[in-house]
Amino acid sequence: MPESARDTLLSAHHISKHFGGVRALNEVTLSIRCGEIYGLIGPNGAGKTSFFNVLTGLYCADSGYFEFAGQRLATDAPQRVAAAGIARTFQNIRLFARMTALENVMVGRHLRSRSGVFGAMLRSRAMREEEAAIRRRASELLHYVGIADCASQLACQLSYGDQRRLEIARALAAEPRLLALDEPAAGMNASETAALRTLIQGLRDDGLTILLIEHDVKLVMGLCDRLAVLDHGEKIAEGTPATVQNHPGVIEAYLGCETGAAYA
Repeated sequence: MPESARDTLLSAHHISKHFGGVRALNEVTLSIRCGEIYGLIGPNGAGKTSFFNVLTGLYCADSGYFEFAGQRLATDAPQRVAAAGIARTFQNIRLFARMTALENVMVGRHLRSRSGVFGAMLRSRAMREEEAAIRRRASELLHYVGIADCASQLACQLSYGDQRRLEIARALAAEPRLLALDEPAAGMNASETAALRTLIQGLRDDGLTILLIEHDVKLVMGLCDRLAVLDHGEKIAEGTPATVQNHPGVIEAYLGCETGAAYA
């Protein structure tokens, strides 16, 4: 990785989140470099999605803070996080089912539009030109993720794998610097997963930084530059895939056994 790509894009400092007596996150600290694919893994209930939800403004952290591109990141509202340059997908697909694929991606562009309510009401020339530009960009993104031929289909009519791709295209419409993917391969077959891997690698090659939650260990180990492992809300390991998969604490967290027995 070139030296310029090693600059930190996102830093999490001592992030904690509790739900009543349940400790979802406890003093989680990590950093993500520009241009890398960074994985966040751990057993079910480890706190991975809670971390995503705090980062993207769906939950408020009880303590701790984030820095993004060298600035303190306001995570009190999802729209402020998105405007700062972070977009995400969800573990459970959240598309507008009765809108076309093209329309879904166009909706994702709203943060970067300028016409506003009055421009839309008056149908000004500037508004019409902007809408045409949004439509063109949405078409380009559908082509980019490989579902250009689905542009006029309703989202609910797409295959599961294509819905996943559509959700990524919609996130890309916001022009993020960091794309957070929450289990994008969930429910995919082997060929769909292979195509997803190629897409994610292409996103990184085009300059995007990726934060990835994924249960497909083979995909994660072959795709990520670095990983952090959460267990019961705490970070127990961080490093390259080779380092993490041989970490005694990680083996114990996944296998639920004593470290020595894990190698037996």
